[in-house]
Amino acid sequence: MQAELQALQAEALEALSGARTSEELAAWRTRFLGRRGALTQLMRRVGQVPPEERPVVGRLANEIKQALEAAYRERAEAIRRAELEETLRRDAVDVTLPGLPHPVGRLHPSTQTLREIERIFAELGFQVYRARDVELDEFNFQLLNIPPGHPARDMQDTFYVATDSNGREEGEQVLLRTHTSPGQIHAMREFAAMNPADPPPVRIILPGMCYRHEQITPRSEIQFHQVEGLAVGRHITMADLKGTVEYFVRRMFGAERRLRFRASHFPFTEPSAEVDMDCLLCRGAGCRICKQTGWLEIMGCGMVHPTVLRNGGYDPERYTGFAFGMGPERITMLKYGIEDIRSFWQNDLRFLEQFG
Repeated sequence: MQAELQALQAEALEALSGARTSEELAAWRTRFLGRRGALTQLMRRVGQVPPEERPVVGRLANEIKQALEAAYRERAEAIRRAELEETLRRDAVDVTLPGLPHPVGRLHPSTQTLREIERIFAELGFQVYRARDVELDEFNFQLLNIPPGHPARDMQDTFYVATDSNGREEGEQVLLRTHTSPGQIHAMREFAAMNPADPPPVRIILPGMCYRHEQITPRSEIQFHQVEGLAVGRHITMADLKGTVEYFVRRMFGAERRLRFRASHFPFTEPSAEVDMDCLLCRGAGCRICKQTGWLEIMGCGMVHPTVLRNGGYDPERYTGFAFGMGPERITMLKYGIEDIRSFWQNDLRFLEQFG
């Protein structure tokens, strides 16, 4: 029995020295020191030893068990340290390496276009004037020469926000502006208030969001940006308007662009015109984007109507002015070949991240 215990001790120590991982160490413990391990099985046979030999055999078995447990703990600590060192080596961080770049947000394509428009007009001395989104019917329509019942109101399905219990607008009708033109009246009145007898000249652009109760399609949305332009002063003519528009278009789209002005009608300008530019894609040859015409409409413009000048505090006998309006989303669509205006408001990163 003593010889078996000593042989088992030698075998266990040899096997323990070969253990290299925590898994191998656990398997060793189960094999030799577990409830059904080899040493446990031998110790259960001590009762079968002759009585005079039991004390010696029992003492030897306990000594071997204690020796193996001590060897196990020593080996377990060595393996733990080795595995820790391997983990630190494998997962080491080189602090001298550059850090991982954090994703950076981008400007919305409409914002990029708005800022480019503002930069171009700043070169011409135009200031940015911010007007409010929530307006009175008086400023949105009436003071712009669009009285109640005017046909132009049918072209701008309006969001009214102040109604009575029957759904009818009451008192001063409050609405979400359908265009940025109300800002013309606010701006002219502010400038005119500086010197009512001789108001200073005005040269501003009015960027902002507009709202119309329209069906959402690839070409129309219920909210969209507009940039209004206004210049008021003495001796301003249609030639000044045309020169300003030509400068902007060629700075925005390229010096080779060709323009044409078509007669049109807007209640707040007289005379009025639509501005077309030769198609960016087909260079005027005709394609699907320009509907085979070779031209793309980019803005409306005209000389400020005398009634609007008067409503803004400027005497139309002494002052003239021009105004224009454009849609930054439409300009962005033309510039980048985007075919669906809904893409601007869907917050799809696959679309937005293209405009870095």
